[in-house]
Amino acid sequence: MHVRTGEQNQQVALDRPNDAVTAYEEQHGGPGKGGGEDPAKSTEEQQDRTRPQILSGSGFCKWFNVRMGFGFISMTNSEGSPVDPPLDVFVHQSKLVMEGFRSLKEGEQVEFTYKKSSKGLESLRVTGPGGGPCAGSERRPKGKVPLQKRKPKGDRCYNCGGLDHHAKECGLPPQPKKCHYCQSITHMVAQCPHKAPALATGSQDQHASTSASGPGTGPYLCPPEEEERSSSSPLEGSSSSPEEPHTQRGPRPQRWRKS
Repeated sequence: MHVRTGEQNQQVALDRPNDAVTAYEEQHGGPGKGGGEDPAKSTEEQQDRTRPQILSGSGFCKWFNVRMGFGFISMTNSEGSPVDPPLDVFVHQSKLVMEGFRSLKEGEQVEFTYKKSSKGLESLRVTGPGGGPCAGSERRPKGKVPLQKRKPKGDRCYNCGGLDHHAKECGLPPQPKKCHYCQSITHMVAQCPHKAPALATGSQDQHASTSASGPGTGPYLCPPEEEERSSSSPLEGSSSSPEEPHTQRGPRPQRWRKS
């Protein structure tokens, strides 16, 4: 009878895997007997599970903001089945198949592909009926009208009179002072003969207008004769007539009335 030594038993235990370990590996796809799954294959299956499913649908534009470039589609049909009530599908202008400015008109019929995301339903490609280009909206975003820049006063060269630079940037030597009214170098604006007639004409017109409405002719003024009469007391004006000279008279006798 052959008896194994302790070293031989230890070697057999190392060469033979544990039954419990083998069963666990077979159940969970380990490298034991029965073989495990291919790691590449399991990765592909995991990617397929996480990959969003692309669906097709049709409907009409619910609303679209041409300025912001996005809106929503009311989906009435999905994968050939009617959707009631319609579902809202987000649409961005970059997903629209059309030329030029991309937008949608409210109520426009569209066909599209979409996916489900954490935010909801999002369109991936939007076309018109039959796969043609979208019609789009006639509206265009209103851009800001550029304000006309006012030319600041005095934005000119005081040395040569040029409008494209200032005096400190002027390449000419210092020029003689000129009249700011007629640009003459013989006099200044205070002695300008061309400006003086204009001022004189304006002053004459003002004097003529004031002389036309002189004293005694205004609506609230009276002639000199009436002023003299009004200067006298009202009692004198009422007691004497303007035709008879004023004479002193004695006291009138009082007349007694019979009661």
